[in-house]
Amino acid sequence: MNDMAAGAALHPADLIHGLNDKPPLRLSCFVALQHVLAVFVGIITPPTLIARALELPAADGAFLVSMALLTSGVGTVLQTRPVGPVGSGLLNIQGTSFVFVTPIVSLAGAVVGAGGSRAQALGTVFGTCLVAGLVPIALAPFIRLASRIITPLVTGIVVTLIGLTLVSVGITSAAGGFQARHEGTFASSGNLGLAALVTALIVIMSCSRREWPRILSVVAGLACGYGVAGLAGRVSFADLRQLPWFAIPVPFHYGLGLRAVALLPFAFLYLMSSIESIGDMTATSLLTGEPIAGPRYFERLRGGVWADGVSSMLAAALNSFPSTTFAQNNGVIQLTGIGSRHVGLLAGLMLIVLGLFPPVGGVVQAMPPAVLGGATLVMFGTVAVAGIRILTSMPLDRRACVIAAMSLGLGLGVTFVPEIGGALPPLLEDMFASGIATGGTCALLLNAVLPGRRS
Repeated sequence: MNDMAAGAALHPADLIHGLNDKPPLRLSCFVALQHVLAVFVGIITPPTLIARALELPAADGAFLVSMALLTSGVGTVLQTRPVGPVGSGLLNIQGTSFVFVTPIVSLAGAVVGAGGSRAQALGTVFGTCLVAGLVPIALAPFIRLASRIITPLVTGIVVTLIGLTLVSVGITSAAGGFQARHEGTFASSGNLGLAALVTALIVIMSCSRREWPRILSVVAGLACGYGVAGLAGRVSFADLRQLPWFAIPVPFHYGLGLRAVALLPFAFLYLMSSIESIGDMTATSLLTGEPIAGPRYFERLRGGVWADGVSSMLAAALNSFPSTTFAQNNGVIQLTGIGSRHVGLLAGLMLIVLGLFPPVGGVVQAMPPAVLGGATLVMFGTVAVAGIRILTSMPLDRRACVIAAMSLGLGLGVTFVPEIGGALPPLLEDMFASGIATGGTCALLLNAVLPGRRS
C-alpha cells in the first residue's frame, strides 16, 4: 500500500486539524495545555516513586521531578520538530517511562546495600541508563527490516495492552490515588464524585457536534474538577513555599557510574520501550490520517525511535530517567480532533517551563488525584480503542487470533497478578514485571516462529 492510499483509507472523518495544520494560537495553547495535563502525572510519578523508595531528601526529590519535566519537554520538541533524521514529526509527547521504575529501584538498592551512598546509587543508575540508551539508537536504522516481525499485528497488540494496563492507573487515581490508601479515604464518595464529575463533563463535551466544546473537553473537565475540589477545601498550596523558584539543570549532578550486570535487563527494557513507541506512533499516524504503511511511515518510525534514544541519553545526562513516547496523548487527539504537530511543539515548551520553574509545576501537582483520574480513565480507554482499531484494520486469521490471545492473556495476567513472577531470578523478574513487556515479547516471539503469513 503506498503512502497516499494508506492515508486516504484511514483519514478520520472527525479530524478537525490535521498534522501540518496551524490552528489559531489561542486554540493551540488550549489544546497543548490538555496534552500537558494528560501527561503531567505520568511524568512526575516515576521520579517521585524512586525518590520515596530511596528515601531521598525533599530537595533531591523536587530536583528529579523538575529534570523529568524539563527533559520530557526537550524530547517532545525534538519529536514534533525533527532535527535531521531524529524525530517522528508527529504529535508525540515524550515522558518518563514507568517500565524502568522497578529495575531502577533494584539497581539503586543494590548499590546502597553494597555500602554506596544514595548519590552514588543515582549516579550508577544514570550511567547505566546512558549506556543502555544506545539500544533504540542502534535499532532505529533497522526499523524497516525489523518490520518483518514488528508488524501491525504486534503494534496493535502492544497499543491495546498499553491502554488496558494503564486503566488500572487511571481507576486508582479516580479513587484517590496511592496516598488515599494510606489515609483510609480510598474510593470515598468525595473522590469518586470528583472523578465522575470530570469524566461526565469530558464525555458530554467530546460528543458535541460543535468543535469548541469537543476541543476543550479535557481542559474544561479538569478545570471544573479542580475548582470544585478547591471549593471543598481539597486543594493545598502549602508545599509551594518549599520549592525553589528556579531549577538549574546540572549535568551529571550525582556523578556517573556503571554496573555491567544491569545492562542486559535495561537494554531489554529499552527494546520493549521502542516497540511500545512504535505502537504509539502507529496509533498517532492512524488518528491523524497519516499512512501506516510505506516509506513515509517507516521514516517516521525510524526518526521517532531515534528521538526516544537521544531523549533517554539526554535525560540520563540531566539526572532524569529513561524517556519514551507517551500513549495518553493519542486519547487527547481522539477527544479533541486536533492532531497538529504545532500543538505538540507548544506542549513541549510548556513542559520545559514547568521543569525550570518548580512552583508552576507545583500548582498542577496540587490537583487532587481523583480529578486527574477522571480524565485519564477516559484517555487510557481511548488508547486501548486505538489499538483495537489497528488490529481490526487487518484480516484476523486463526494465526493472528492465537498470537493476540496469548499475548493479551500473558500481558494482562502479569498486570493483574504481578506476584506470579516472584519465583523467577531477580534479573528475569525485573525484565517481565511489566505487562506491556511480557505481552509485547510474547507477540514478537510468536509472530517470528509460528508458521503462516505475518500480518
